[in-house]
Amino acid sequence: MDLFPLLNSLRIAAISTVLVFFLGLFFAYYIARLPKVIKGILDVILTLPLVLPPTVVGYLVLRLVGPRRVIGKFIQTIFGFTIPMTWWSAIIVTVIVIFPLMYRTARGAFESFDNTLMYSGQTLGLSNSYIFWRIRLPYCRQGILAGTVLAFARALGEYGATSMIAGYIPGHTATISTTVYALWKNNQDSEAFKWVLVNIAISAVVLLAVNLLERKERKAANSSVS
Repeated sequence: MDLFPLLNSLRIAAISTVLVFFLGLFFAYYIARLPKVIKGILDVILTLPLVLPPTVVGYLVLRLVGPRRVIGKFIQTIFGFTIPMTWWSAIIVTVIVIFPLMYRTARGAFESFDNTLMYSGQTLGLSNSYIFWRIRLPYCRQGILAGTVLAFARALGEYGATSMIAGYIPGHTATISTTVYALWKNNQDSEAFKWVLVNIAISAVVLLAVNLLERKERKAANSSVS
């Protein structure tokens, strides 16, 4: 059993999740503080990939960075390579697809933050960066953790956008999802089913780990209150 699809999927999902974690926190933090009208407009723009079919997202990215497009030609001329049909091109579309999950959950967590804690920290002379990393983030950690896990699970199972821009090249761009489709298309149902089980197992382990962490946090919170 070739393990490349598994390793490549984990690589793409991990890198995409790390990027989306910081991007989601950045946009969620600042947009949560904006007026409602501006917030509503930006929400529509940033959440749009969540409701668009993944193939549409992949197509739009190809329209931007394809070798015959302006950006794609510029990159090829300056750097000497093309973006499509590379394993890291899958990261680009995966980030776009999973970003709304992280952004929406993080923004909801930030909006539920008790601002009196921030004001109290400011009266004590604490910097905004200190308040953000040591007070706001720990307070909102459950929402942020949920967004991170959802983003990782979604990245691990991404197929539509990935197949559009990265394709299926064994040993180069193949992921679990594209491998399942390729095997099924070639009537290799038993092999495809093995990869399906692998994907389910990884997702189940991730969700189980999150549930255990949340249970541990609740126990710690209850013990501190008592």
